[in-house]
Amino acid sequence: MNDRKKGIVLILLSALFFALMAATVKYLDGIPVAEKIFFRNLLGFIVATYLIVKNKKSMLGNNKKLLILRSIFGLLGVAGYFYALSYLPLADSVILNKMSPFFVLLLAAVFLGEKIKKLQILSLILAILGAGLVIKPEFDVSLMPYIIALTASFFAGSAYTVIRHLRHTDSSETIVFYFTLISTIAMIPFMLNGQFVIPDAKQTVGFLALGTFATAAQFCMTNAYRFAPAGELAIYTYTNIVFSTIIGIIVWSEIPGILSSIGGSLIILAGFINYYTNKKKA
Repeated sequence: MNDRKKGIVLILLSALFFALMAATVKYLDGIPVAEKIFFRNLLGFIVATYLIVKNKKSMLGNNKKLLILRSIFGLLGVAGYFYALSYLPLADSVILNKMSPFFVLLLAAVFLGEKIKKLQILSLILAILGAGLVIKPEFDVSLMPYIIALTASFFAGSAYTVIRHLRHTDSSETIVFYFTLISTIAMIPFMLNGQFVIPDAKQTVGFLALGTFATAAQFCMTNAYRFAPAGELAIYTYTNIVFSTIIGIIVWSEIPGILSSIGGSLIILAGFINYYTNKKKA
């Protein structure tokens, strides 16, 4: 197997593990979001610390302000995503989460001076239309989880944009260390203030699965980009939507409606156009 195929296999595994992580979050119904975030990042913090010590990387980092900013954006993104998973069908939550690359496109243009191609403008329009079909706005209280899911996608895109700048100054181990450390510590006050439920045996297994899936997804994704360029792998991350849809149907009998299916297809198409444009540009 050549490096390109290894990268594709690893990014597909990453998409599967991210789908399983999202399903586990949804499974842990009744557990406060703060507690889910705490256990989602605790294992990642332990692993990141081990890797920093093993690879003799810096814990403090070089660009501390951006490391903290990336961590805050990432935490807000995860918090909104976990909240949405508690109230929306699994596939809808994941589809809206996949809007983050398009926010990256806009934010990178504004803050990093990256140019947006004509085809990428088309991809943005398709993505917005797709998100609208998934949300199906009725302008009542039921709209709130969708808005939060979309806002979470924006914060995730903001975090990825900061990472694109941080790659020039800090290692991936340091970036993950900051994110998991800040996310873990930030949840402690919420849990001490009542946002904590003593887990039973099934929930304990769920927490272990949550941390394992999240960490495995992160490692698969990180190693995938070592074997193949990000531009070549980006399109395969959208299989996360397919995996999540299948899991939602099997576990919760969540059969996507026509509008959600069309919206998801438009977002995937937009992702493909963006992928094609980046590949052509490269």
